[in-house]
Amino acid sequence: MLARIKALFIVLQFSITVGVVIIAMYLFKNNVHKVIKIWMKFQIMCLGIKIEQVGVLDESCEMVIMNHQSMLDIIVMEHLHSRHLAWVGKKEITDLFFFGNIMKMPEMISVDRENKAGLMKLIHDAKDRLDQGRPIAMFPEGTRSKGEKLLPFKAGSSMVATKLSLKVQPVIMINTRNILDSQTLKAKAGTVKIIYLEPVQAMRKTTWFADTENKMNEVYQNELKKF
Repeated sequence: MLARIKALFIVLQFSITVGVVIIAMYLFKNNVHKVIKIWMKFQIMCLGIKIEQVGVLDESCEMVIMNHQSMLDIIVMEHLHSRHLAWVGKKEITDLFFFGNIMKMPEMISVDRENKAGLMKLIHDAKDRLDQGRPIAMFPEGTRSKGEKLLPFKAGSSMVATKLSLKVQPVIMINTRNILDSQTLKAKAGTVKIIYLEPVQAMRKTTWFADTENKMNEVYQNELKKF
């Protein structure tokens, strides 16, 4: 019961502050990233979570790929990463009335999965954000998992990284779904463990993506055994 009450409070708080942040981004258009950083710091404070980091966050990487279990994944990575990340998200989010501005205003990347030309637009938009000095952040699973295992990786992040010859850092998030599950509306205190794997250079005619998927799966399963 307490976990559900806490989750409802967090969702309500998040929904209200999204509106405040959207207005702030329009008012301070030249400081959109600063507004996002302040918002994420506030979210971390409200959640009261601890963060344990293993490995090194290499901010020179042009792409970050992560497993996805909870909206907490985005909050934590935005809180930790100092650069202005360009997140790739579903077009359905961008199309939301008013709240879609949380993607539009900071020029995140919207993907229409029903459109066959969507991949070409994704590559074009990714190059545009990279030219602005913004790393691309993607969830190769394509959607949230239940936390029991990683879902099979989609081809999108592989094609973008390979086409643009990007340096990619794989990241594993542990325990985010247990702390904040927005689907079942449950929340509790805990520690988010983040494991930064060694960066890899995306190259044509190599198995870098399959190898990375296997490595991320291996690390994730080993970590689950500890819980």
